[in-house]
Amino acid sequence: MAPAGKANERAAADAAAWMFNVVTSVGIIIVNKALMATYGFSFATTLTGLHFATTTLMTVVLRCLGYIQTSHLPFPELLKFVIFANFSIVGMNVSLMWNSVGFYQIAKLIMIPVSCLLEIVLDKIRYSRDTKLSIAVVLLGVGVCTVTDVSVNARGFIAASIAVWSTSMQQYYVHFLQRKYSLSSFNLLGHTAPAQAASLLLLGPFLDYWLTNKRVDSYNYNIESMMFIILSCTIAVGTNLSQFICIGRFTAVSFQVLGHMKTILVLILGFFFFGKEGLNLHVVLGMVIAVVGMIWYGNASSKPGGKERRSHSLPTTRQPKQSGLSESTELDGKV
Repeated sequence: MAPAGKANERAAADAAAWMFNVVTSVGIIIVNKALMATYGFSFATTLTGLHFATTTLMTVVLRCLGYIQTSHLPFPELLKFVIFANFSIVGMNVSLMWNSVGFYQIAKLIMIPVSCLLEIVLDKIRYSRDTKLSIAVVLLGVGVCTVTDVSVNARGFIAASIAVWSTSMQQYYVHFLQRKYSLSSFNLLGHTAPAQAASLLLLGPFLDYWLTNKRVDSYNYNIESMMFIILSCTIAVGTNLSQFICIGRFTAVSFQVLGHMKTILVLILGFFFFGKEGLNLHVVLGMVIAVVGMIWYGNASSKPGGKERRSHSLPTTRQPKQSGLSESTELDGKV
């Protein structure tokens, strides 16, 4: 295939991966908001455990059908990933409870510079001036349209710090493990989802009781709420898979920067469905600034020297040749 045709094919695959992630992420936010606000199912950690249990079921079925081949991930690597991922989930939930919405949004924004730092230190990534400026513009835009009241206390700051670092490490590790062990997104999910499901379903009910003073087993389950729980779990399979695909194809920083488009879409959908009382000039201005920054970042980081690894190669452990649903990621040359 000609180089131009190959580049176009890869660009189309990249766009499809981002669209898949945006649609499933926005969809699950809307479904979970309805589930928690309308039906009072406020057990976020347990629900996340159910999400990973459903994802595990998907990977088992695909493996039985022969679409996922056997692969290897050392237990110490799996354990580190699960620790980072679970601290991320718990940290974000606790941070939201103990902090104002404004500080919670600031903590989410701080994940971008933290992810940049991890890439600079661990992967020897070098960013051009334009790439750095574009990231700053994205941070400014998202901050303008999402950060309102800002108040913080000592325990809230600790929870937010744990959430920021563990989430950044978890997302870095997705890219790291796929490159080092030549794992497809399906393979990596097949290793991590069962461990996360088991740990979160054990921990979730106790953590949710601590956060809400309600027991998940005493919730008044009915047909409507069960339908929303099943729908949430179904969409979560796509959300989990698309996150791994996007971070595998790109990096954690790109996923964070462009991922804030989901924040903008959620705000727009909220205004569309729930009225325009929160829509004002500074929110619209923030959205415009953020979108401009995202476009600038995509252009700046794709240019030669925009974002590159400084003579550092990651040792890889090659897996057997994959087939079926194992997408070709070409990770070593992509930052």
